[in-house]
Amino acid sequence: MNHLWSPWRMKYIETHGDEENGCIFCSLLNQIDGPENLIVHRNDHVFVILNRFPYTSGHLMVVPYDHQPSFENLDSQTLAEMMQTTTMCMRLLRKLYDPEAFNLGSNVGKAAGAGIAEHVHMHIVPRWAGDTNFMSTLGQTRVLPEELEETYRRIKEEYKKFS
Repeated sequence: MNHLWSPWRMKYIETHGDEENGCIFCSLLNQIDGPENLIVHRNDHVFVILNRFPYTSGHLMVVPYDHQPSFENLDSQTLAEMMQTTTMCMRLLRKLYDPEAFNLGSNVGKAAGAGIAEHVHMHIVPRWAGDTNFMSTLGQTRVLPEELEETYRRIKEEYKKFS
């Protein structure tokens, strides 16, 4: 039997659904942006952050500052900025990673699979033909070709060019 060592997953398992410590997004906003909090850009109403437990390299999230569980609780300015920022992130990821497609979406509420149900956010996941291979399908394991810190550095640098 083959074993894959992925110690980074334990942090996800241990903290997934931990609401006693408050909202992770709100607490990250109080930190200085960098590889520790993974925030790559802040706009007026939303911020862009790397997913700490990505499906693929470049997996970003657009998160409103307003701590709300659903999109219908957000004002029109925030909703517009979320979509504009999502579109800009797609352009940036196309330039950096040349994906063939994207998965965009949000799980609104625990029953829909939201890991952080109390603070709505949009996922932007770059995709390539064949990126769902036997590792994901049979092994329930994802193989990421780039360290998260390197992904952060690349996206942060490219974001400066887009701003």
